[in-house]
Amino acid sequence: MSTVARPAREFETDYPVRRGTLTSGELAELARTIAEDPSRWEDVVRHDPEQRTYALLHQDDDVTIWLICWGEGHDTGFHDHDVSSAGVAVATGEVVDERLTAFGDPIRRRLDPDHGATIEPTEIHRMRHGGGVPAVSIHAYSPPLLRTGAYEVAADGRLLRHAQPGEDALVPVGD
Repeated sequence: MSTVARPAREFETDYPVRRGTLTSGELAELARTIAEDPSRWEDVVRHDPEQRTYALLHQDDDVTIWLICWGEGHDTGFHDHDVSSAGVAVATGEVVDERLTAFGDPIRRRLDPDHGATIEPTEIHRMRHGGGVPAVSIHAYSPPLLRTGAYEVAADGRLLRHAQPGEDALVPVGD
């Protein structure tokens, strides 16, 4: 895990970003724009076979942008983003996004450079490496990601939420 106090670099904002809280659709477009330009992030990519690695690419009053590197077995566990919406774009490889449902198995989607995701603050989801080559994804959050909730399924089936700071690594709880 890399917990960073400051962004790896400040982005030149040569793409249109309005001030204020961005929608999940705007965040997905922002993440896609960054993912499509490796010169913005390739120098901070660090793959570790043991755990996901992170780099904070940008942070301001309205948005945080993280680069996440994924390898075999890497998994966030089910979590929420508290009050933050999110947009995710995969730059290389594949990541699986699973949305928790009350009626059966999670809804699964494979994300790749052609297929990103939007995530609303009210959704509980998990992300994991999709297999094959290591993956790199860009995650944009608005308002900035300050807190997350990690979920554990208790022995009796209750869903338990564990609050944690937004910059802490998400890992499956109770597995």
